[in-house]
Amino acid sequence: MAAMATVPSYTPSLWVRMCHALPRLDLTMTMRDNLFIPDSWEYQQTLLVLSSLSAIALVLSLLVIISFLIHYCCCRRGDRSEGSEEEEEDEEGSTGHGYGGKKGRGICCITWVSVAAVTLCCVAVGVGFYGNSEANDGIYQLTSSLLTANYTLASIDLLVSDTISGLQLSIAGPLTTMEELFTGSKPYLVSTRNCRRLSENVVFLLTSLTMARSSDGGAWNSSNNSGDPPIAALTPVPPSMAPTVAPVGGVMPSPFSPGWAANTLMVNEDYRWLSYVLLLLLDLLVCLFILLGLAKQVRWLLILMTVLAWLALFLSWGSLGLETATVVAVSDFCTDPNTFVLNSTHFNSGTSSDVLDYYLTCSRRMNSPFQQLLTQSQRALSSIHTHLSSLDRNALPQVPKAEKSLREVQQILNATEGNFHQLVALLSCRGLNKDYIDSLKGLCYDGMEGLLYLSLYSFLSALAFTAILCSLPGAWRSFPSDSEEYEDSDSESEDPFTSHQACRQPAVGSQRGALPPFYNYQGAGWTPPFSSAPPLPTLPAC
Repeated sequence: MAAMATVPSYTPSLWVRMCHALPRLDLTMTMRDNLFIPDSWEYQQTLLVLSSLSAIALVLSLLVIISFLIHYCCCRRGDRSEGSEEEEEDEEGSTGHGYGGKKGRGICCITWVSVAAVTLCCVAVGVGFYGNSEANDGIYQLTSSLLTANYTLASIDLLVSDTISGLQLSIAGPLTTMEELFTGSKPYLVSTRNCRRLSENVVFLLTSLTMARSSDGGAWNSSNNSGDPPIAALTPVPPSMAPTVAPVGGVMPSPFSPGWAANTLMVNEDYRWLSYVLLLLLDLLVCLFILLGLAKQVRWLLILMTVLAWLALFLSWGSLGLETATVVAVSDFCTDPNTFVLNSTHFNSGTSSDVLDYYLTCSRRMNSPFQQLLTQSQRALSSIHTHLSSLDRNALPQVPKAEKSLREVQQILNATEGNFHQLVALLSCRGLNKDYIDSLKGLCYDGMEGLLYLSLYSFLSALAFTAILCSLPGAWRSFPSDSEEYEDSDSESEDPFTSHQACRQPAVGSQRGALPPFYNYQGAGWTPPFSSAPPLPTLPAC
């Protein structure tokens, strides 16, 4: 793209070109081109097909989870049918602080799979926070550029309206009074009428900038003598992007308004950013509470987190579908944005393609489409200034009463010339083209990068929750229930003399519930294990 040396150029990034090169299929599986035409149903079908890939991935995830659950249930039934002998062998090889044998190894594997999946989920959450921040920065730069362009257009609108209002005031007031005073002097009357004619010519040239909104009620012209022109109709053609005030409703105005676009983007971005923050916090809390449940072996907490993991799984795959369609659409636009703007009816309504191309490219080889209009207006203002100077030198000595009206006309002319110079500077392509380039960089660089990171987050979190849902039910079902813990506590508390000592010094290799070597029962009497004294006599039975 040809651009001026003072205006930074824009080139599509590598990610934009890669996403733009993806093949496109419609609902009938027919290949389509990748031109950005958002209003076309064929183009919308290609985005729907790309979004449906996440739905297919969701179905595959559900099949994998269901297959794991079925396999787990079948294996658990098989373990129960093996009998109590293998369970006793596993219990004999286990210590008081865990599980041993085949059962212990299975539980350990399930637990570590859950921990690895939770770790992957935490990594995905970190990627999501970074991508959400990048996308927000890109949209912020886009809205800032649109607001700056809207301020420029509003300034042009204000300058045009002030200039036309001032010239119309001079035509209806001081110039009319001067014509009445110079009725008896034909040379002075001719000069005054020339000033009036030139002022009307400048008004007509400036109102030609407002023809972009002639369909909204018509532009004010020099034949309208009933008061000041309506300011709402004074929208300059160069931008053709007025009205600067956002219209009521959510329908895009025609012609396009950067102020409306900026306000709409800011509102939608606030909701988007907040939605992603809530989704990221949900995933993070689920991961943290899963780790807590595994560490504390809290069954009800893991059951609750399993339910929330199902919700997070559906949200992850759903957000991935939306992000895929958005990434592809943004890449199609960012590949050749000028073509879309030139061909879109929202941008070129009432504006020639030459004017739009001038502001979009700002090429050194292109001349301003307003050069002739501005030159004619400048010459007319210079001629008015010459006539007023001649009247100041020659007419005032003879007609002193005309001094007040002449000074008013000169004051209005000075203000008009000042506004005109500012208008010439604002109509230059440099300012608006810089805003256009900045908006493209915000959307196609930072915004695109943020969307790609969010897509990666959704994919990783979906994989993590798939693994969590496959392993978590096996983990929480392997925890001892409350009844089992109660039975263990009852068996340990049957002998109040040995329960506490057994906990303090368990015998290595002894079975669960075996007596420690502090006691050696012999019938109805007992003998200390390390004592050489003879046993106590046995008491007769009652």
